[in-house]
Amino acid sequence: MKNEKNNIRDFLYDEPGPRAKRRIIFWTIVSLFPIAFLLYRMAVRFQENGQLAPQYWSFFLKYTTWRFIGQGLLGTLEAALTAGAIAFVIGFLLMRGRISRSGILRKISAALIEFTRGVPTLLFIYFFFLVVPQTGLKLPSLLRIALPVAISAVGVVAEVFRSGVNAVPKGQTEAALSLGMRNRHVFYKVVFPQAFRYVIPSLISEIVIVVKDTTFAYVINFPDLMQNAKVLISNYDAMLPVYLVVSVIYILINFLINQLARAVR
Repeated sequence: MKNEKNNIRDFLYDEPGPRAKRRIIFWTIVSLFPIAFLLYRMAVRFQENGQLAPQYWSFFLKYTTWRFIGQGLLGTLEAALTAGAIAFVIGFLLMRGRISRSGILRKISAALIEFTRGVPTLLFIYFFFLVVPQTGLKLPSLLRIALPVAISAVGVVAEVFRSGVNAVPKGQTEAALSLGMRNRHVFYKVVFPQAFRYVIPSLISEIVIVVKDTTFAYVINFPDLMQNAKVLISNYDAMLPVYLVVSVIYILINFLINQLARAVR
């Protein structure tokens, strides 16, 4: 079973060979030089324009500043986890429709998948922010950001699930059917548990996109990390320091998520 899982994983994630790895390392090192030079020039310009003056950075020494940033971070994580859970459920349903025996259901599911993958997340957010309230439906601010972000991700989640199902060897299904199991039981007890293990890294990686999409929460004034960053900028007139610190926080979050995805492979 372990060898079979490794074969499927190699099929889903093409491992670079020795020459490709050396090429990646070489170009990574080469690319670091212009990046370092660019950062140096940016630091020089910031110094010349007074952006590195103490008054623009001293408020980061206050506990209240970091508590406020932490509250925004919790809002971002809450929105991302809520959107991820919704995307997981709807994506699973779309995957089931996509592989259904019903031709009409397959076409409807395929159309919904392509629609959600093709429409920008910001348009979904504006729809829930501007159009939905006109119907009389009042959603809490959390759902007004989580739902559009989730809808934007369901197409990818559905296709990830479908790739995992297709990766399960057909012999598993045939063996279960030969034992007298029904198709439904075969899927939920034999096929999907294996498929889910195969696609866990891809699902975790999709969370990175969900986290980044939650930055649009400023549209609805949801108290996430970006919204709280705007408040700090307004209070201290320090756009560069605040956005730089927030960028580092987002980079660390996404790095940890990517490390988690690699660990479960």
